[in-house]
Amino acid sequence: MGDQQFEALKGVSFDVSAGEFVAIMGASGSGKSTSMNILGCLDIPTSGRYLLDGLDVGGMTANQLADIRNKKLGFVFQGFNLLPRTPAIENVELPLVYAGLHGKERRQKALLAMEQVGLAGKENNHPSQLSGGQQQRVAIARALVNNPAVILADEPTGNLDSSTSEEIMILFTSLNLQGITIIMVTHEHDVAACAGRQITFKDGRIISDSLIRRAD
Repeated sequence: MGDQQFEALKGVSFDVSAGEFVAIMGASGSGKSTSMNILGCLDIPTSGRYLLDGLDVGGMTANQLADIRNKKLGFVFQGFNLLPRTPAIENVELPLVYAGLHGKERRQKALLAMEQVGLAGKENNHPSQLSGGQQQRVAIARALVNNPAVILADEPTGNLDSSTSEEIMILFTSLNLQGITIIMVTHEHDVAACAGRQITFKDGRIISDSLIRRAD
C-alpha cells in the first residue's frame, strides 16, 4: 500500500483433505477473504506455496489459472452472481461452455446438477422468477456441474433469511456427505456449525483450527 508493505496473511499454513467440510471464520480484515482468493486461484501468494489437488499454482500463467479454476473449482457467492436474462439451465451450463462442451452432453450435465440440488422442473425459469434460496441452488448447481475438486462458498447464506439459510446448509451437508470437498467463509456461527472443521483467523493469522461436531 504505497511505500508500506501490508501482510494480509502471516505464516498461515493448513491442509484440507478430500471430502472435508471446512468453515473459515474471522472478523473483517482478519485474512479470511485473502485466503479464499488464494484458494480460488484469484490471488497468488507472495511467498509460500499453494498446492491444489497436488498442483503447485504459484508459477502458472493467467490462462493456466483460469483453466484450473474451471476444471478444479466451483464457486458459490453471497450475491448468487447469476445472469438475470438467462434461464436457470443456461446459468448452470456456463462452466461447461467455458470448458468447450457442446450439445446434448452439456445439457444433460446441467440437468443432472439441477436435479441434484432439488430444482428439477425449474430449468427454464429466469432468476427473477425464483426465490433467493432457489437462486442460490442454481448457483450451487453451477458450481457442481464440472465435478470440481473443491467447492468454495463465500458467505453463501448472507443474503438469505434464517429458514432458507437452513435449507441451503442442509444441501451443502448432503453434498459433503456424498464426498464433495467444501470450504466456506461465514461470519455466522450457526452456519459454521454445519461444517466438520472450523478455522478462525485474526490479524492475518490462524488462531484456532479444530474439528467440530456437526449441528443436527
